[in-house]
Formats: sequence, C-alpha cells, structure tokens
Amino acid sequence: MRISMFNRRQFLAAFAIVVLATSVLAQDSSLNFLTTGDPDAAELLPPPPALDSVEQSADMETVKSVYHAANDTDKNAAYSEKKFTVYNFTGAVGPWFVETNLPKTTAFFEKVQTDAETVTDVGKDFFKRPRPYTTDPTLENGKLEKSFSYPSGHSTESMVLALVLADLLPDQHDAIIAHARTMGWHRVQIARHYPTDIYAGRVLAQSIASQFKKSDAFEKEFVEVQAELKTAKEASHN
Repeated sequence: MRISMFNRRQFLAAFAIVVLATSVLAQDSSLNFLTTGDPDAAELLPPPPALDSVEQSADMETVKSVYHAANDTDKNAAYSEKKFTVYNFTGAVGPWFVETNLPKTTAFFEKVQTDAETVTDVGKDFFKRPRPYTTDPTLENGKLEKSFSYPSGHSTESMVLALVLADLLPDQHDAIIAHARTMGWHRVQIARHYPTDIYAGRVLAQSIASQFKKSDAFEKEFVEVQAELKTAKEASHN
C-alpha cells in the first residue's frame, strides 16, 4: 500500500510538471512584452470581405485607382519601406533621433516591432486573404511577397511603433502618427494591400499598444528609453 501511494504521488508530481511545461511551451518564444493570444487578431478583427462580395469588388477598385494614381515619389517611398525600423520616424521626430545615439531605444523598439509582427502573422495565417496582385495579376509590380494580406503587417507594425514613440515624445505626437498612416497607405499605392487591410492593421495596433502597458517589463524599459531620449534631445540643443 505504501509503495502504491508513493507511486501515485510520483505520478501526480510528474503530471504537474508536464502540464507546467506544456503551458510554458504554449507561450510564443518570440514574444517579448505580450503573452500568446493577447491580443488575438483572429478574435479582435472582423473577417475581410469575401472574395465574391460587393465589398471585395469595391476594395479592389480602390486598390486599382490608388495604384494607378500614385506617382513615382510615393511608389519609391513605398518600395524603400519594405524593411523598416523606428528610425523611419526620424523626419517626424528630429535629426537627433538616430540609432547611433540611442542603444536602449533601438533594442526596445526591436522588441516592440517583433511582438507586433508576431501578432499580425497569426491574423494573416488565420484569415488567409490573398494579396490584391494575387487576385488580379495586372497589379504585379516590383518584388512580390508570399504572405497573406489581412491585416497589413506594415500598417500594424508602423502604427504600433508610432503609438509607443508618441507616448515617449508627446510633443511630436501628431507628426509621428501621421507618418505611420502614410507608411500604411503606401502599401495600397503599390498594390500590396487593400484599404481594409490597412484599417484592420491600425485597429490591431491600438490593441497591441494597450496590452504593452500591462507588462512590467515593457514599463521598465519604457522609463529607461524615456530617459535616454531626453538626454539625446537635450544634447542636440547644446
């Protein structure tokens, strides 16, 4: 009886360890400040227009109109933003806002952007919306992307960066947010996304930025970055 009881306790202990390990593994290892599923793009966002719907036709017509109306300056800007960081906002912040001056800021925003990308990819893989140029090959231009369309990663990530950066630099709030909106719209101008992809990205970004504030690790680094930015800005005026 004693042996049986001992074995039962061993079993329960081993079972508890397995449950704990499974829970830990379920947390996406690529996340820094968020927890898996919070926010969940698949639950937060409505589905995109169905491919055979009137909404989809209107969405596509907007893409075509915007793409054909875009000038070379806008298209070249869009192409240059295929890969981007928080330092794409230097024009909105000021010339002192450069990577070489801000190591803590750089590391912090890399984590912020990684989290935004991870959450967005879950939504893309859930909704599986084809890109505009996949549905209409006449819109193909430049180096095409293989991922899905909804929500827009560029719109989500740029707006997440902007919302956090605007909290750090409230005096530049409007210029920072405006630049993020422009970056998102550039994606329509080169037919990488539908307008609804862009709008969904902005909604998702708001939720991500809100969830960040529930993270102690985020808040700790936020304060450190705030101090670094203040020092760099003051030094630029001396």
